[in-house]
Amino acid sequence: MKNTHTHGFSLIEVLVALVIIAIMGSVVALNLVGTTDEAKITSTRAEVNTLASALTLYQSQQGTLPTQQQGLEALVRKPATPPIPPRYPQGGYLVSREVPTDAWGRPYVYLVPGRENEPFEIISYGADGLEGGTGPNADISSAD
Repeated sequence: MKNTHTHGFSLIEVLVALVIIAIMGSVVALNLVGTTDEAKITSTRAEVNTLASALTLYQSQQGTLPTQQQGLEALVRKPATPPIPPRYPQGGYLVSREVPTDAWGRPYVYLVPGRENEPFEIISYGADGLEGGTGPNADISSAD
């Protein structure tokens, strides 16, 4: 006599397993999205602090900040427009040969003076690229 009973998973068991996997995947994905935003905010804050430190060093060595026209580019290349810094170091003020962009790939905004009369301000407008906002869309500023 043959055993006609086969072993395996029923359609319902397979569907339940797929639903559980989909739920777990969506929970992981939601957690990763929040982590990615937080990582971008953290790295942008660190980059703003690095740029602010480089500007402070520039000012202490050159006696003035780069003008708004010269921009942050003055940290990687000797400005060609006045005031031309007399003691510009070979290699500039950043390790990189290019001015970095924020974590969302946009250039930083450089203001001289800052919005609240700081000597300078470096701003990233966050994930949405627009002034203001909350959460990942909030502005990140050297004045904070």
